[in-house]
Amino acid sequence: MTTYPVPPSTAPAARFDHPGLLYQNTGQYLAGTTAFVRSALTAGDAVLIAVPEPNLELLRNALAGVRDRVEFADMAVEGRNPGRIIPGVLLAFAAAHPSRRVSIIGEPVWPGRNDVEYPACAIHEALINAVFAGRDAAILCPYDAANLNEAALDDAWRNHPTMIEDGVNRPSVRYTDPFATAARFNVALPVPPPGADTMLYEHESALSAVRRFVFRRAISAGLRDDRVDDLIVAVNELIANTIEHTSGPGRVTVWTEPGRVVCQVDDRGHLGDPLAGRVPPSTRTEGGRGLIMANHLCDLLRMYTSRDGTSIRLHMAL
Repeated sequence: MTTYPVPPSTAPAARFDHPGLLYQNTGQYLAGTTAFVRSALTAGDAVLIAVPEPNLELLRNALAGVRDRVEFADMAVEGRNPGRIIPGVLLAFAAAHPSRRVSIIGEPVWPGRNDVEYPACAIHEALINAVFAGRDAAILCPYDAANLNEAALDDAWRNHPTMIEDGVNRPSVRYTDPFATAARFNVALPVPPPGADTMLYEHESALSAVRRFVFRRAISAGLRDDRVDDLIVAVNELIANTIEHTSGPGRVTVWTEPGRVVCQVDDRGHLGDPLAGRVPPSTRTEGGRGLIMANHLCDLLRMYTSRDGTSIRLHMAL
C-alpha cells in the first residue's frame, strides 16, 4: 500500500494572551483598547467588550464604525459577582464561537468595587490564567492606574504575564502561579455579627425546613420576591452538596448588612479544587453544578476552605 507524507499543518497554534493595561486617563484607555479591538477584528477574531459604564459607552462611541462586529456587555451587571465572570461571560462567549479565536476586553476591577468584593476580583483574575491555558484566546484587562490603590495595581502585575504601561508591552516579573496567587485570598471570613439567625441541618429531610428558614428572613429583610427565589435556589444547591459529600451537620446563618442580605453556609468538607464554581462540568457529568449555580444567582460569593471545613457566603443586594 502506498503511503504519503502528511504535510505540516499551516493552522496557527492556539495561544492564550492575558495582558493587563494600566491607564491614567481616557486617552490612554481608548488608545489601548481600540487598538486591541481593531487588531482582533482584522485577524478575524470574535470580539467581546465587557467593561463597566461609563467605559462601555466610551468604547461604543469610539468603535462606531465597527461596533456591529463586536458584542458588548456591562461588567457591572454581568460581572457584579466576580465568580460568575469566567463561566457566565468569558467561557460562554468562547463556547458561542467554537471555531474562532476570541478576543475579549474584560474590566473586572474598577474604583467602585468595595473591599468585600475586591478579593473575589483578584481570585478571578488569577484563575483566568489556569482556565484559559491552551485556549486560542486573548483577554485584555484594563486597570485605572490613576484611581485604584497600590494593592490592586500590585495584584494586576501578579495576575498578568504581560503588562501594557505607557503604550509599552513588557513581561511582568511579578507574575506567578495562578493557583498560588488565588490562594493568597483564601482567608477566614469575618465572624457573622451578633444576633445573626442560625439553623443546623444534617439530613436531606431538612432541606425544606432550611428553605423556609431562609425565605422568612430574606422576606423580612426586604429582599425582592424574585431575588428571594434566587437566594433559596443557591442555598438549596449548597446544602444539598453538604448533605451528599460531607460528614456531620452543616449550618446556615442569615443576617443583614447595609444594602444587602447575607447568607452563609458552613460545613466540615474541604473544597480542594480551586476551579470549582468557575468551570461548568461536562453535560455528561452528574452533579458539580451547585457552586456554578450559586455564582450565577448571587450578587457576590465569598468562600474560605480549609481541612477543617468550608464557609460559603452569599450576598444579595437589597
